[in-house]
Amino acid sequence: MRRPRDIDAELKALQEKTRQLKAQRTLQLGELVEATGADTLSIEALAGVLLAAVEQADGKPEAVARWTERGTAFFQAGAKKGGRKGTGNDQDGSAGA
Repeated sequence: MRRPRDIDAELKALQEKTRQLKAQRTLQLGELVEATGADTLSIEALAGVLLAAVEQADGKPEAVARWTERGTAFFQAGAKKGGRKGTGNDQDGSAGA
């Protein structure tokens, strides 16, 4: 005879997995902020930059394509500490947005 499924246990396991994935994502985002040097900005400035980027992404898909290219190059370069100087962040329009 088949054993009945323990739906509560399955749900609890899925919720725990969700918590783990969310914690991992949060950690990775923090690491990304540090790797790019954005941790030197104030929290308010960083939030403003991110909000401007989200607003710009909605109206300008070409900007997202440029950001994606730069991000890919950043990760391919190994995210060297000295590599983030002089990256010309303002040429993507993120500084003036």
